[in-house]
Amino acid sequence: MDETVFTNARIVLADRVVHGTLMVRDGVIGDIAAAAGTVPGEDLSGDYLLPGLVELHTDNLEGHSSPRPGVEWPAIPAMISHDALIAAAGITTVLDALRAGSFEPTRAAAPDPLRLAAALAEAKMRGLLRADHLIHLRCELPCPDTIEVAEAIARDPNLKLISVMDHTPGERQFVTIEKFRNYYLGRRILAADQLELFISERLELKDSHSAKNRAAIVALARRLGLTLASHDDATAMHVEEACAEGVTIAEFPTTGEAAAAAHRAGLKVLMGAPNLVRGRSHSGNISTAEVAANGHLDALSSDYVPGSLLAAAFALPGAVESIDLPRAIATVTRAPAAAVGLDDRGEIAIGKRADLVQVNADYGLPVVRRVWREGRRVL
Repeated sequence: MDETVFTNARIVLADRVVHGTLMVRDGVIGDIAAAAGTVPGEDLSGDYLLPGLVELHTDNLEGHSSPRPGVEWPAIPAMISHDALIAAAGITTVLDALRAGSFEPTRAAAPDPLRLAAALAEAKMRGLLRADHLIHLRCELPCPDTIEVAEAIARDPNLKLISVMDHTPGERQFVTIEKFRNYYLGRRILAADQLELFISERLELKDSHSAKNRAAIVALARRLGLTLASHDDATAMHVEEACAEGVTIAEFPTTGEAAAAAHRAGLKVLMGAPNLVRGRSHSGNISTAEVAANGHLDALSSDYVPGSLLAAAFALPGAVESIDLPRAIATVTRAPAAAVGLDDRGEIAIGKRADLVQVNADYGLPVVRRVWREGRRVL
């Protein structure tokens, strides 16, 4: 029997923080005692002990796979590099977002999702990864190859979550074409003449593919029995459509109207941690703090900055008076885990997986000191 004891820790439970001792036995939590220093063990010096963070939507792997436009990095080294950053952020379970369909204007070619899925599987099999990696399949509805790619990845046993999204100019994230123009021109992503051609092409793709692709992706998720998420809902009608399709997670609603409708409908509302850390959306949509203050926030995602997940969880009680630290930590642990059926983790409780993070916050910012996955130290 393999046992490890952590003592003198501020243990963040589901509803409170206790200063005490935690015992891990054979990879699961065996006992919790609110008595600091009375049991011999590894002294955490009063640091916080959290459940391992759970990330449902990160694009970080793509950045390591294609670090510059036109550069394709070897897949397994990219996977290992991505994983190291994920673990250093305190994330022990991560759903890596892979694209079925892409029309990003800033890449010569989006990273090959099948190549990345294969690298993920091989790296897991060889024991090269610190975190537990699964797949979130992002299905870009206006693209001609979306269904073909989705059907290929559907055979992967690591697939855990499917989302439907539409980044057509004038839709959802950018609710008007003018807002889309202002964003892309303001950031100098495309020149004005290139942008108009891009908009025209994307509107044609939407007309040709979005409706039939959406129906096919929804049917695929139902057939596989997988969790389905909507993305960038902007109106109550968007939420109604999602509910009719069996969606259970609303990712990054862009307005208060959509967030409130999703909450009323029982969808789990997931918002961006970078939005909370920065104090606003990078594209001018509703702030995560406002969604939380309205009582509509369930979970956070690091999206494009892995380290933002822990930072946002510790910042949330200061941003929203009604949220204490245990409830804030739940938005990055228990809530996202439950949203995709990972009920064996996400909480420090007897019988749960010993996915744990030691965090020091003495100087006002949370710093990851050590990380354990199923009781084994990985950082």
